[in-house]
Amino acid sequence: MTNLKPRNEQNAPEPAREVLAQTKKSFGFIPNLLGNMANAPTLLKAYLAVGALFDQTSLNPTERQVVLLTVSTENACGYCVAAHTAISGMQKVSSQVVNAIRNGEPIADSKLEALRIFTREVVERRGWPSAASYERFLAAGYTSEQALEVVLGVGMKTLSNYTNHLARTPLDPQFAPAAWEPAVAAKA
Repeated sequence: MTNLKPRNEQNAPEPAREVLAQTKKSFGFIPNLLGNMANAPTLLKAYLAVGALFDQTSLNPTERQVVLLTVSTENACGYCVAAHTAISGMQKVSSQVVNAIRNGEPIADSKLEALRIFTREVVERRGWPSAASYERFLAAGYTSEQALEVVLGVGMKTLSNYTNHLARTPLDPQFAPAAWEPAVAAKA
């Protein structure tokens, strides 16, 4: 759709070069998503800043991955589903939880399922989840503050999902074993 190509620490616009160099030093490679975001350095910096803030929420690592995977499946972003599947494995998130989200099936853990449904509705209904979904979320033990933390996660993933859609970001070899495609192809 666009002529965006992933950048690296040598050919990115100057404001993104140090960020990409640090990414490469930390992870051993520059994910294509971040390379594409580097075409707009402010987007790259915003995404990383929002991600760092999302990591500071009261949601635990499994709950954060439930949010991020759910948003990515709802937005039909194969790149992010694959990347967060790999990240979930590194964070010891149950493969049953990850596979349920990837397959659009209920999560056996009722609290995580309430989180998945609430997150899905926030995305699907553009910030207007049903009262029943919100009440189920609260009844599962979450708080109104955590509902807003879900919104933060939705915002973060929307930045990456939409970037990947526009750029048609190629999947990195590191994420290839977790490749995913939506059951129904996204509108071209």
